[in-house]
Amino acid sequence: MAGDYQIAVMSEADVATAVNWAAAEGWNPGKGDAACFRAADPDGFLGGYLDGRLIASISVVNYGPDFAFLGFYIVDPDHRGRGYGYRLWQAGIAHAGGRLIGLDGVVAEQENYKRSGFVLAYRNICYGGAVGALPQAHGGIDVRPLDAADPDVGAMDRRVFPADRASFLADWIGAEGHIGRAAYRNGDLTGFAVARPCRAGWKIGPLVAADRQVAETLLADLIPAIGPAGEIYLDTPEPNGDALALAADMGLEPVFETARMYTGVAPALDIALVYGVTTFELG
Repeated sequence: MAGDYQIAVMSEADVATAVNWAAAEGWNPGKGDAACFRAADPDGFLGGYLDGRLIASISVVNYGPDFAFLGFYIVDPDHRGRGYGYRLWQAGIAHAGGRLIGLDGVVAEQENYKRSGFVLAYRNICYGGAVGALPQAHGGIDVRPLDAADPDVGAMDRRVFPADRASFLADWIGAEGHIGRAAYRNGDLTGFAVARPCRAGWKIGPLVAADRQVAETLLADLIPAIGPAGEIYLDTPEPNGDALALAADMGLEPVFETARMYTGVAPALDIALVYGVTTFELG
């Protein structure tokens, strides 16, 4: 390892650079991701700097005292295999302290994550493409604009995420270009969804729904609101068979997969509610 290598918290501009790296790796980030991500835990976005130049990135976002999520682990291709990434990895893990850490690992890195103590919980399958068949809305389900301040939204999100992330959700729902919808049945919240513009097409996540009919009704309202969207992407947990079937019935096809992994026992989450993961980078 030659040169002066330092690890430091990334600036806003450097986080934007890491998002561009993610795009180059084919991860198709959202256009407003950088600001939302960094706001969740500014000290959790760490960069590796060789002679003052950013060559590696990692994010370990601490959600409260018990849970953290790892993402953006990228090393510039010209500097791989020299130990820079592993030193940054160690710094990121240290930032999490004693928290349980989750991540969505690409296939090529899953064995490395296992060697670092991460255990497979389940696979996520990214479905994407042009929508061949728009889902139909179902009667008795009322769709409204999504309000991040609605306590029922936070309560439902806690059923599918291991920590309170109200601040992040507020930023995510309110970000420029993002479109959010909530579904109600008999006045009770039964699901919510957010669509965001990405480098290619739109991603819909989170898509949380009590059942497939709710998910279909949310999509039936949300996709036309996007306009001429081109490609749509849904990151679906493999254990939720209804989510996979819905994506396939829309004409979307598997694009790639990740592994949801944790450093300890997987938290007890209601995966049957998850029709679209919020984001592979922050959980």
